[in-house]
Amino acid sequence: MQITSAMKMVSAAKLKKAQDAITAMRPYSNKLTELLQNLSASLEGDSGSVFAEQREVNKVLVVAITSNRGLCGAFNANIIKEGNRLVEETYAGKQVDFYTIGKRGNDILSKNNPIAKHEVAIFDDLNFENAASLAEEIMQLYADGAYDKVVLVYNSFKNAATQIIKTEDFLPIAASQEDTAAGDADYIFEPTKAEIVETLIPKSLKTQLYKGIRDSFASEHGARMTAMHKATDNAAALRDELTLTYNKARQAAITNEILEIVGGAEALNG
Repeated sequence: MQITSAMKMVSAAKLKKAQDAITAMRPYSNKLTELLQNLSASLEGDSGSVFAEQREVNKVLVVAITSNRGLCGAFNANIIKEGNRLVEETYAGKQVDFYTIGKRGNDILSKNNPIAKHEVAIFDDLNFENAASLAEEIMQLYADGAYDKVVLVYNSFKNAATQIIKTEDFLPIAASQEDTAAGDADYIFEPTKAEIVETLIPKSLKTQLYKGIRDSFASEHGARMTAMHKATDNAAALRDELTLTYNKARQAAITNEILEIVGGAEALNG
């Protein structure tokens, strides 16, 4: 109980920093993605970028983001379950490889699925530069034609007790389905719209992956804090139950001793 209580406090301290980071990043990431989609749509569905190229989907890369450590409830199990669902249902009959970020997911997924690459060190120093290098590797795989579609699967942080499983399309870039003609007047493009899109696409993809890893990182600490809180409560209940059992056994032993003394005294008097 002391161990789980200490782990809960450690996770609570780490959660605050991770939560502040993802909360501050989301508006920027979401607005960047929205801007890119609107610009791509205004180019009549052709941004000229290989990352916006729509292909027939035969080979899929699933980027599964889990943690390096356990003791965080169903945090990792939910991602593994979603990954298996994608293989068996959504992309049934297609080649599906995994790019695993986090040791726990790789340990399970690698047993039944091909692993394109495994990454664990990023959580030791989680920053944009390290996430960007991973995004560049994934983007290169797509550009080389190794995969026709790339999907992110991760836990999105809502609060300490709730994590939402997210499955996001990473590549190819999807143009916004909304009518953006009315919004074109709000922008002045320099040098050209196409060149701006070409510059924004890599930045947007790197930011999207970094946000997903950050989301997962905050969710992990929230899940672990909740799991350790429940474990501490269960340990306290077990301790009380064992104390009660011990007291009953002690009371029964004392009663037996008293009965033996009384019985012995009556035998002497007789």
